[in-house]
Amino acid sequence: MSSAPFSPPPFGREVRASAVLAAPLVLGHLATGLISFVDSVIAGHHGTDTLASVSVGTAMFWLPVMIPMGTLMALPAAVSQLDGGARRHEIGALFRQALWLSAGLGLLLFAFMSLATLALEPMGIAAEIRPGAEDFLRGIRWGVPALTLYLCMRYLCDGLHWTLPTMLFGFGGLLLLVPVGYALTWGVFGLPELGAGGLGFASAAMMWAQALAFAAYLWRSPRFAQLRLFERFDRPQGPAIRGLLATGLPIGVTVAMEGGLFIATALLIGRLGEVPAAAHQIAINVAALCFMIPMGLAEATTVRVGHALGRGDAVGVRRAAFAGYTIMLGTQLASALLLLFGNDFVVGFYTADAAVAALAASLLLYAATFQFPDGVQVLSAGALRGLKDTRLPMILAAIAYWGIGMPLGAGLGLGLGWGPKGMWIGLIAGLSFAALLLSTRFLRASAPQRLRLPADG
Repeated sequence: MSSAPFSPPPFGREVRASAVLAAPLVLGHLATGLISFVDSVIAGHHGTDTLASVSVGTAMFWLPVMIPMGTLMALPAAVSQLDGGARRHEIGALFRQALWLSAGLGLLLFAFMSLATLALEPMGIAAEIRPGAEDFLRGIRWGVPALTLYLCMRYLCDGLHWTLPTMLFGFGGLLLLVPVGYALTWGVFGLPELGAGGLGFASAAMMWAQALAFAAYLWRSPRFAQLRLFERFDRPQGPAIRGLLATGLPIGVTVAMEGGLFIATALLIGRLGEVPAAAHQIAINVAALCFMIPMGLAEATTVRVGHALGRGDAVGVRRAAFAGYTIMLGTQLASALLLLFGNDFVVGFYTADAAVAALAASLLLYAATFQFPDGVQVLSAGALRGLKDTRLPMILAAIAYWGIGMPLGAGLGLGLGWGPKGMWIGLIAGLSFAALLLSTRFLRASAPQRLRLPADG
């Protein structure tokens, strides 16, 4: 008797497909997270004041950046649905309109960042931190237009189930940032010692290198020849750009509200002085590195859910999401254990300042607590993006992050004088409520009787 080769059941195949798709995304996001790690390590060894300045400058940079970053997340969902629905011939035109959108968002963000330094003093940032934070912002703003174009090209590849470039260009940028950032911060090889400002200029140089390299790759790669991405010049078309904005802008606002919860926490802690600000920067950087894993899984889930919806597979929509949840639970368990039992070891990479290290290590215990709710909420948001369900999730996120998390954190941390630990309790509460609300929303939106499949018109 002959037996057929073993084939895993549909759910097992979906888990495997999601894992293969997500792995380069996770590694690419880890490379992005390691950029902040590199910045923090270089700044921390340069001085506590430099680390505190980079902490505040990074917060002021990423808060507005999250809106265009999230807005452009409409692209992988749209591309995956076109791909799943056998409409690949429409992808090139959509991509060219997305490039116009990303360029416009980049220019708006550059203008905003040019004015952001004026807000530091009114926000109450400690006087010893402000000069370095201003220098960091003045440097990094020059990379913003390149960043939005890079994201557009990256999201195109992600939507086509081709995630290897995200990993390769992510680590390529990191290899450039390390020597350039060190040289400009410390002033070696005859360069001026720019401190925090040097890290800003180095980050901008890295962003332009990534964007130009990615554009060359898309232009030359045979994989994308059939899509004719650059075959002609298209003027901006209002309906296409409005369609991307209709889906993407709520995503951008949602991502900004989640990231803003962390960033506002950093800015409020920045009012407490150098040691709390530096300790928070270390702890939040480690937590952000852990977050890169479920974030990559969420982006893979967006693509898998969108592809299933595009091909009219109602059962496949939930199967894709549940596969993502399954992988995420395992990765978040590993992250929680690392933060619980390796907190002192991890903090040792960042600083030799005993006061900063002790506070940062204690904050990582709070970070361990929110690993599971953080994973659930970001995975749920990713699954909802695959359905192009973005408006109600935006409202739910606002309630969780800013109706619960921020008031609780500010009340405990500043009102009752609990300091950074009180602020981190607010983070835990906000992420936990977001996990509950967004996962419930996905279960309702993905019910077969509620899905709008292509055959439904």
